[in-house]
Amino acid sequence: MEEMEIPTEHLQEAIHEKAEEEKEKWVLFVALSTAVMAVLAAIAGLLGGHHVNEALIDQIKSSDQWAFYQSKSIKAEIASSTDKILQALPGKTIIPADNKEKLDRYEKEKEDIKTQAEEHEKTSEEHLKRHVTLSKAVTIFQIAIAISAISILTRKRVMWYAGLLLTIAGAVFLFIGVV
Repeated sequence: MEEMEIPTEHLQEAIHEKAEEEKEKWVLFVALSTAVMAVLAAIAGLLGGHHVNEALIDQIKSSDQWAFYQSKSIKAEIASSTDKILQALPGKTIIPADNKEKLDRYEKEKEDIKTQAEEHEKTSEEHLKRHVTLSKAVTIFQIAIAISAISILTRKRVMWYAGLLLTIAGAVFLFIGVV
């Protein structure tokens, strides 16, 4: 008697193979999403570094302006003291007429210098705030990448979903840091 080949055995094997392929297909999506996370982390890191550098430059400019302000204050004090000393001398002394003009000029220059220094301080603080926000984004992206890697190792999709949620949170911080 001839043995009949049952086509369902091959069908069952094909179904199992297809199921395994489908089961492992999500790993490809994990890898792709992790690459996107890494790109977003790199962008956030680059922007964060830019803002911390700009904050430092503005803080240096502010310090320079405050030093300039102090030098004008010292010059004004010297001119004022010179007037007082010359007026206190007995007898007929010659008081330079341009001292009053110098004092007025120094006071006006000090106000302009003070305004510039305060503007640089404000800009520095704004850059630092952006840096902190972008640093949070980088950290969140790095955690999302780690969790996604764990999901591949443990073959648990729920971990990948957690990584995706963290990526959305990191993207929000990235957006806030850019805007």
